[in-house]
Parts: sequence; structure tokens; C-alpha cells
Amino acid sequence: MQCPSCQNTDSRVLESRAADSGRSVRRRRECLNCDARFTTYERVETVPITVLKRNGSREIFNRSKLMHGLNLACEKTNIETSKLELIVNELEIKLQQRSIREISSADIGEMALTELNSLSEVAYIRFASVYRKFRGISDFVEALEDINSSKEELASVR
Repeated sequence: MQCPSCQNTDSRVLESRAADSGRSVRRRRECLNCDARFTTYERVETVPITVLKRNGSREIFNRSKLMHGLNLACEKTNIETSKLELIVNELEIKLQQRSIREISSADIGEMALTELNSLSEVAYIRFASVYRKFRGISDFVEALEDINSSKEELASVR
């Protein structure tokens, strides 16, 4: 690892610890040439996921966009940001484990809705109203009926 002070490539690791929920390793290093200390992060290199948008365009998966949408849906619901970050992390892991490197935005939205359904009905409806482009009350009623039917299915399984 190259020292940011003197560009020497010899350094020793002083401390290592997990970072980013165990998805990376934080290392505290010391340069053997100038004794400067610096921090590095090591993470597994991932292959980018391409998202096929509704308008036919393609873009690289951006976890911050998904996080922003979930934050808006969960605004004033007392749902902790850490729970939303966990949802985004799990969703990203699922996407990375797929053999296909392209996914539609509709599939990502449905995956997020599945997670929100178990977390908060209000957040589910808010996210669905934007994601599914609700046009009127009938769309809200249909979404509420979906929530009720899924709860009835869970109750019958128990």
C-alpha cells in the first residue's frame, strides 16, 4: 500500500477491524519510511449491476437512490435508518448473487416493497404510490387489499 505522505510502498498494519457491517475491512497502517499513519479500506470487488429503467434506458445500480426512496416512504413513521440500510444491504447482496447482471427497476421496486410490507403498512403504501405511479383512489384501495390478503395468508399459515 502506498503511503499518502511519501509514496513509499512499505507499510505495516497496526490494527484491522470490520467496517461497513462486515462488508469491508478497515486497516490502520504505518509507513516504514516516514512513520506516517493512514487508514485503508479493503472490500470485495463487485461486478456492477445494470438497471433497465421503464423508459428503456440503462444505468448502474445506485444504492443511494434506493435508500433515498425508502427514506421518503418511511418519513415520520419512526422506522430507524439502520433498518432501511439493512434492507438496502440485503437487496444489494441478492442482486450481486444473481447470475444475470441486468435487472429491471420494476423488479427492484417489488423486492423493496416485499421488505417494506413486513416493516410498515404506511411506508409500503407510500413507496408503492410513487413506484407504481398511482393515479387515483382505486390504486390505493387495490394496494390496501393486497396488504390485507397477504396478512390473511400469513394468519392461515400460523
